[in-house]
Amino acid sequence: MDVDLPMDDKARKMRELLSSFYSPEASIGKASLRSPTVDPIDSPSFDLDLYMTNLIQKSNLEALLQKHVEMAAEIKNLDTDLQMLVYENYNKFIGATDTIRRMKTNIVVMESNMEKLLEKIMSVQAESDRVNTSLFEKRGHIEKLNRTRSLLRQVQFIYDLPTQLTKCIKAEAYGDAVRYYTGAMPILEAYGDSSFQDCKRESESAISQIVKNLEARLSSDSEPVEARAEAVVLLKQLGFPVDSLKTKLLEEKLDHFVAELQKETKEHTPALDGPAKAGRLSDSSRQGSSKNSNDQASIGELAKTVRAYRVIFPDSERRLIEITKALFSKRFEATQQDIKESVTASDLLTMLRIIWTDVTLMDEVLPEAALCIFSLEAIRSVVNQYVTSSFTRLLHQVSDPLSKMDSREKGAMQENLLQIALENSKKAVMQGSMDLLLDFQQLLDDNLELLAKLKDSIVDWVQEGFQDFFKALNDRSILFCGGNILTKRKDQKLPDGLQGDKVLAGLVLVIAQLSVFIEQSAIPKITEEIAAHFSGGSTRDYEDGPAFVPTEICRIFRSSGEKFLHLYVNTKTQKISLLLKKRITTPNWIKHKEPREVHMFVDLLLQELQAAESEVKQILVRCSTPKHHRSDSTGSANSSRSNPLRDEKISRSNTQQVRSQLLESHLAKLLKQKMEIFTKIEFTQESVISTIVKLSLKSFVQFVRLQTFNRSGFQQIQLDIQFLRAPLKEIADDDAAIDFLLDEVCVAAAERCLDPIPLEPAILEKLIQAKLSKS
Repeated sequence: MDVDLPMDDKARKMRELLSSFYSPEASIGKASLRSPTVDPIDSPSFDLDLYMTNLIQKSNLEALLQKHVEMAAEIKNLDTDLQMLVYENYNKFIGATDTIRRMKTNIVVMESNMEKLLEKIMSVQAESDRVNTSLFEKRGHIEKLNRTRSLLRQVQFIYDLPTQLTKCIKAEAYGDAVRYYTGAMPILEAYGDSSFQDCKRESESAISQIVKNLEARLSSDSEPVEARAEAVVLLKQLGFPVDSLKTKLLEEKLDHFVAELQKETKEHTPALDGPAKAGRLSDSSRQGSSKNSNDQASIGELAKTVRAYRVIFPDSERRLIEITKALFSKRFEATQQDIKESVTASDLLTMLRIIWTDVTLMDEVLPEAALCIFSLEAIRSVVNQYVTSSFTRLLHQVSDPLSKMDSREKGAMQENLLQIALENSKKAVMQGSMDLLLDFQQLLDDNLELLAKLKDSIVDWVQEGFQDFFKALNDRSILFCGGNILTKRKDQKLPDGLQGDKVLAGLVLVIAQLSVFIEQSAIPKITEEIAAHFSGGSTRDYEDGPAFVPTEICRIFRSSGEKFLHLYVNTKTQKISLLLKKRITTPNWIKHKEPREVHMFVDLLLQELQAAESEVKQILVRCSTPKHHRSDSTGSANSSRSNPLRDEKISRSNTQQVRSQLLESHLAKLLKQKMEIFTKIEFTQESVISTIVKLSLKSFVQFVRLQTFNRSGFQQIQLDIQFLRAPLKEIADDDAAIDFLLDEVCVAAAERCLDPIPLEPAILEKLIQAKLSKS
């Protein structure tokens, strides 16, 4: 503490110290606001005074003591490290000093030795110069004699050349003969027409014989490969056109051999169905070992041939590669043809394993052909075709039961045909898909090297295959149903291009229920199997998204199933509407006679509805909770034979008053009931049949409103409608709606009648009973 400060300054200083001690955070905060930034302690620009000033300002007494302890420990550690560094390098310094001392001593000794060596070299050089000078004249004479001697030897060799060639021919030493002849060629070319004419002629005759012998050796298959290769080399040295030999031998023999292999490859048994196929597979399994051994022997011979011709014709590599690739291309084409004719996964694995073994063997002989890469791409195409063909066959299996139903002949429908076709199609979809997954799983589980490389691709192909299969199945279902799916309201008619007699209604209903089965049962099961065994895959682009999208397939079949069901209802409704239209438009209602019986069209109408009911019962299930209950509170539904017209006290003398009362009664009924006639069509028997009946009666109302009736015509309509009440309620299972629509028909006829006087209840009942007794 400074003792020279005034008292006020000392007191202020003391207060600041106490304040910083008891309020360290506030003191540090204020100091940090007014203290400048200090450089790190290791930097060259470190300011000691500034560091200490900031440290005193920012820290209290306890922090300063702690900082002191830390810095003391760091200083001690640095001193220790410095001492260890000196100790570790001390021995190195001593060793370097000793080495320099030894080098200095050795250099002194080396200088003296180099001086002695230089003296000896100079002495040797002087002695050599003296010897060369003394022997200079004799050396020139010796070199001249040596050249003369060499010339004489060459002349003697030329004279002895025919004899030497003859001996080589007898000993089959064609290599020595070619060496002798090529060595003598310069002299024979220079002096063969003068001094050595006879020698040249005899030598050429011998060489011609040697060429013939070499050609024979080259053409002989019994000769070793090394001997045949040596023959080619010797013929090249003699200037013989070897390219023509390569064309003659390589093209003829190797092409013939490859043709034989291709012939064996093409000899495959076509795929059969049923017991014949099972027999073929069993025979194939029994003969598999012998066939494999024959194939291996053939490829082994091809490998030997390729190896031999590579030695014989070193420049034939390109042609050998072309021929080998052509051979394996033919084999892959044969495999693809087998796939088109249907093979199992086991058969495909057997074929691929044989081909891959052959590829490996040929790759050792001809690695430049890169057969492994070439075959991998070809096998990728083969496996892809197998997956695609499998889904195509599955599509046919599912479609065949449906196509057998697609007959336009009347009376071709046998009992329960719709139910049988539906069950067969369900089984084909579910069991066929599971069988395909088992076959594809067998491909993934096999230990074949090339299939392991294609695992991701196979997974993608399987997922894409199921996606495309279900889309194709939906498209084919649309074609079965006339090539068009209605998107209009269910109470609208079919377009002119899709009339009811051109679409087999039962087939449409089967396809509608099959779509529901695929959405609710098949897709979840297949999705589960794919997730368990065929998840992954990495060959598709990220933008393409997943290969198999079950939600999209479910949406497609849900939408198609509803449209098919609407199409079935519309088809049946249109057929019945044509019957109703013909019934209403044919008679002259103005001149209609008094009704004597229920009209025969009622029987035809009930027959059509019963036929639709029979089809629906084969395919659809019953509703567990009926939506429309029979009640006695809905207007005219009081009894099976009730009629609101019968309860009205209509005066026969006042036609206008009768019509007014009919309209008032019908309007009161509409306001009271507030009935929902048309509801959403569901996949139940009750919903479909009720909708068909309601739509038919709605059409009946529209046709009636377009006619004008006399009293008898109106009474005929009243009689027919009253008879239909009981059977329609039994078929449609919705009494209130049926009564309401039948009443609408009667009211529409009354509105269009010139004299709407209904039949007496007794007469109406008598005519109905007469019709029932005939039935």
